Amino acid sequence: MKFYSTNNRNHVADLKTAVLKGLAPDKGLYMPESIPVLPKEFWDELPGKSMGQIGFEVLKHFFCPDIPEDRFKAMVEDAFNFPVPVVKVNDRISVLELFHGPTLAFKDVGARFLARVMAYFADYGGKSINVLAATSGDTGSAVANGFLGVPNVYVHVLYPHGLVSKLQELQFTTLGQNVTAYEVNGVFDDCQRTVKEAFMDKELNAEKILTSANSINLARFLPQSVYYFHALAQIPKEKWSQVVISVPSGNFGDITAGLIAYKMGMPVKRFIAAINANKVFADYLTTGSYKPQPSIATIANAMDVGDPSNFARVLELFEGSVEKMRKVISSYSYTDEKIGATIAEVYKNDGYTCDPHGAVGYAALKDGLQDGELGLFLETAHPAKFIDTVEKFAGHKVEIPERLQKFMNGTKQTVPTDADYKKLQLK
Repeated sequence: MKFYSTNNRNHVADLKTAVLKGLAPDKGLYMPESIPVLPKEFWDELPGKSMGQIGFEVLKHFFCPDIPEDRFKAMVEDAFNFPVPVVKVNDRISVLELFHGPTLAFKDVGARFLARVMAYFADYGGKSINVLAATSGDTGSAVANGFLGVPNVYVHVLYPHGLVSKLQELQFTTLGQNVTAYEVNGVFDDCQRTVKEAFMDKELNAEKILTSANSINLARFLPQSVYYFHALAQIPKEKWSQVVISVPSGNFGDITAGLIAYKMGMPVKRFIAAINANKVFADYLTTGSYKPQPSIATIANAMDVGDPSNFARVLELFEGSVEKMRKVISSYSYTDEKIGATIAEVYKNDGYTCDPHGAVGYAALKDGLQDGELGLFLETAHPAKFIDTVEKFAGHKVEIPERLQKFMNGTKQTVPTDADYKKLQLK
């Protein structure tokens, strides 16, 4: 499989180049040259397969034979070694819980997979690999923990000062070893811009190997498609065509992965991009005009993105047509007040505790489900990662899992900095 740039289809790279570079030289994102449609046998056998088995069958089309199938299968099964259950919330709505991994967030899936792919390629180079990750919340912890201790790989996490939750921050600022956290004076978009500027510096890239662990890296977002298939495996087959999937969306890597699954033949009805006050995409679907805006800080902070990088990939999947996009995706935007009210409502009515991002996903289903449809929303992080907000609105104490408690006992180690890639301590 080859991969092309979203800015120029004539710029094509092999898997190793696409993964290690992250961004194409023309600043485009890499996309697979083709998206295979999975055969009937795959769907017939899907309900009996584990997530690791599903991951191998889905992802081998993109990553093999560049990575030998036997080794790739072991990598996938090792990465996807935790449960991702579908849980019923009420008669019409269920939730896909993506917070049972090491850092209790959905990004464990993509980050653990990327770390193993990167380690494989690191075996064949003479230089150290510098992984750059801008985070508005859970990317930092998932990437840092996924790569912790990997030989010849150094992780640099950039995050906006004061704009991630305390528990999220502690999960990547207390690790040390090959992980450096940069506390940036700015917002998430400044962090993301800094990472992109580093990739565009030709002299720097000639000297260092730089790659991204954000969803701009194809080896970060493609594995996220696997849990959509895994969700269907837990739903009765006769109901698949009724399913509407609501995806809390910020940088749009997660919903892009879902749309890749859709293009591979996943027989669900449609998707909802559920977003907070940063409603650039919702406005685009309404007007047909894409106008990036400065990001707005909200209680669903991992979605505080004013210029989603993966919008370019969504455009590719729909051939640049907003009309085609509207047939598959709708979008709803919610204020902090509505998000808080939804946390309270879901707990009161259904006894289920949402984190702020999951609450956005639920709210979109409540507003958008039509007769005969079944809703599935993604719960992207454990509620304890946003404990103050969740306890305030849900009105009950949230238990902190042991895995989170251990981070609370660590010592925060950061490098305060401005949004300037030249200040990164690259190896």
